[in-house]
Amino acid sequence: MNTTQRIQGIVPPLITPLLGPDRLDLAGLERLVEHMLAGGVHGFFILGTTGEGPSHPYTLRREVIAAVVRLVAGRVPVIAVVTDSAAEESVALARFAADAGATAVAIALPYYFPIGQADVRAYFAAILPRLALPVLLYNIPSHVKLQIELPTIKVLLDSPHVIGIKDSSGDLTYFSGVLALAAARPDWSVLIGSEVHLADAVMAGAAGAIPSGANVHPRLYVRQYEAAKSRDTATIERLNEEIKELHTKLYCVGSDSPGAIKGIKFALSHLGICSGVLAEPLHPCGEESRAVIRDYVEKIRR
Repeated sequence: MNTTQRIQGIVPPLITPLLGPDRLDLAGLERLVEHMLAGGVHGFFILGTTGEGPSHPYTLRREVIAAVVRLVAGRVPVIAVVTDSAAEESVALARFAADAGATAVAIALPYYFPIGQADVRAYFAAILPRLALPVLLYNIPSHVKLQIELPTIKVLLDSPHVIGIKDSSGDLTYFSGVLALAAARPDWSVLIGSEVHLADAVMAGAAGAIPSGANVHPRLYVRQYEAAKSRDTATIERLNEEIKELHTKLYCVGSDSPGAIKGIKFALSHLGICSGVLAEPLHPCGEESRAVIRDYVEKIRR
């Protein structure tokens, strides 16, 4: 895989199929990878939030990286998230990903300490050259409680190690600011995590999206990306309604949180693709939610 190629298109955040605590469902992972490739996805983003990466021990994280790279076999890029509160753990996992044959790594800010942007810049200046692979920045303030602010993005545009950013803030004003800054680096990939804004983001200049729902219905998001690239507004509007329905049925049922991971894993188990086991501290969604998800899965099967 050419590690200098631009990351673009639909690059879903792969869930991590499990058979039990810290036990990878390898057969399910293979079925899931082939299901998503058959749907036309353009890459895989592994061990992120949807992949429950922070909940996995490093033995399992390494197993997932090696398995996904082997199963994908160079057909599309594989980006491994290496975020940790300890820089040395991120560096070690990035080194493993490089040796395994991953395309790039992604890193969010280290969680726990509420550091300022001067420390954020110092952190990136120290760690980026040590990460062994091209780096996709990962902005997810809802989880790490810190944002990679726009002035910091402007500084990071000068880094030869960074190939782009995934923004999961949900803040469209911030995202527009990132796009404006990234215009100075046409080789950068700006990817949106908010899948309901996929089409608008692509038409505004984003390279693509990292949508969780593509684990279940990959072709839906690939079609929306293609429609946005061609500015087919009628198709975009129709597919937006389908994406909103997926959100309502898979992510927002009952009082379960985080609904996306629970809903996706149960949907995939109902499809017979992989196990629905969740990593601690998450537990399966309730029966009311399962009934809604079953109905939705049967609808998209037809």
